[in-house]
Amino acid sequence: MDLILKILIYLYLSAGVWSIQNQWLPCQFTDEHVFTNNEGHTETRLIHREAMLQFGQKGDAPVNQNAITFLITGSKLDLRRYVEGMEEEQLECELRRYSTEGIYVRWPAMGAQEYNHWFLCTLRHSRGLFTVAGFLRHPSDQPPPGEQDYRKWPPIPDREVLTTTVAMAIKTKTPSVKAGLMSQQKLHCQFDVDHKGGNITVEWHWQHRGERNKLFSYTSRTRHTQGSGVGVKALATGDATYTLPLSKMSSEGTYICSVSVNPLFGSVDINLHIEEPPRVSLNVGPTFSLLDGQEQKVVCEANSYYPLDVEIVWYEQDPAASGQRVGAPLPKVLDNILLSSHKHNQDRTYSLSAFFYLKASLRQSGRQFTCSVSHHSLKVPIKKSFILNVEEPRSWMFNIALGLFAIVLLVILFVMLRYLHSARKRAVEVRRSHTEQR
Repeated sequence: MDLILKILIYLYLSAGVWSIQNQWLPCQFTDEHVFTNNEGHTETRLIHREAMLQFGQKGDAPVNQNAITFLITGSKLDLRRYVEGMEEEQLECELRRYSTEGIYVRWPAMGAQEYNHWFLCTLRHSRGLFTVAGFLRHPSDQPPPGEQDYRKWPPIPDREVLTTTVAMAIKTKTPSVKAGLMSQQKLHCQFDVDHKGGNITVEWHWQHRGERNKLFSYTSRTRHTQGSGVGVKALATGDATYTLPLSKMSSEGTYICSVSVNPLFGSVDINLHIEEPPRVSLNVGPTFSLLDGQEQKVVCEANSYYPLDVEIVWYEQDPAASGQRVGAPLPKVLDNILLSSHKHNQDRTYSLSAFFYLKASLRQSGRQFTCSVSHHSLKVPIKKSFILNVEEPRSWMFNIALGLFAIVLLVILFVMLRYLHSARKRAVEVRRSHTEQR
C-alpha cells in the first residue's frame, strides 16, 4: 500500500497538476551545516533536501511522507492569496532557515515564554511576474541558545513535520522592470504582518556597481519619514510602492524594498534595466536614382540606443517577389557592409552606422535594399528600405545636341529681349514727343 501511495504521489508531482489551491506545493529546502574548519574559521555547507509546503490544520497527515513537511496552519496571513490562480508548474519554491542574528524577542502573536525557530519561504513565478517572501514561525519549547542560532541549528529529520504560521510576508509584482529614458515607473512592493501595533520600518535602497544609496525610510512608531517616492498614507495598508522619477541612465540598478519588524528583516529586489530603442534613418530617400556605373555611399544609422548591443543587416530583394506568399525567394544578405565605431552620446546612449558603396547596374534597377536593425528593446527589428532606379547614361552626341539647343534658345531669348527693350524705348520717345507738341 505504501508503495502504491508513493507511486501516485510521484505521478502527481511529475504531471505538474498539484497547485497551491490544492493545499500543497513541492519545495526545495536548502539546509545549512555550520562548522569550524581546521584553521578555526566558520564555514557553511549547503544541503539540498526535499520538502513540501502544506496548508492545513495542526495534526494533519503529511501529503508526502518522504519529505520534510512545513505545515502552515491558519493565521492572519495566508501565502496562498499572494499567488492566487497560479499552478504548481508556474511557481518556484525555496525554503531556508532564517537567523535572527542572536536577537530573541517575544513575538506578540504568542505567549511570552515561547521561543521560535524561523524559516524563510520564497515563491517566484517561473516567468518573473512576481516574488513573494514569507517568514514561517515554528514555536519551540526549548530555551533560546546562548549564541547566535546559526551556530547551533537544531537538526531536522528527513520526514519531520514542522507546524508553522506565517508571521510576515513581502511581495513585489515587478521583480524586473525595463524602462525607457524619461519614463516614470512604479516599483511595486507590498507587505503584511500577522499582528498590529508592531514597530515597522520600511526602507528603499538603490545600488549599482558597488554604490548604494537610501531613497526612502519610514518608522511607524515615530512616524519619521526620510526621502520621498512612497505614499505614507498607503503604508498603513501595506502598500510600499516606490514611484521612480523620470528615468535616466543613472536610474539603472537594483532597487531594494525592505521591511523589518524585530527580529525579522525581509526584502525583495527589483532590477531596473534601461532600454532605449534606436532611431533608424537612411541617407537616401524611398526612391533613389543613379546612372549605370555610378557609385554612391549608402548609410543606415542607428541612433541613441541603449544598451550597447545592436545588429544592423543590409539585404537586397525583388519587391514584387517579396509579396508572394508561396515560393518567394529569400532576401540576399549583403556581405560588403562596413561598420563605424560606436559613438558615445552625451546622454550615455550609443550610435552606430552600417554602410556600403553601391555601384549601380541596369540589372539592379527596381531592386529593393533594406536595412534591418535589431536591439534588446525591440520586439521586432526596425526596417528602412529604398528602391533603386538605374538609368542609362546619355551619349556624347545627345549631350552636344542638347547643349546646342540650349544655346539657340538662349540666343533667341536674348534677341527677343533686345527687341522688346528697343520697342519700349521707341514708345517712350513717341509719348514724350506728343507731350512736347501739346
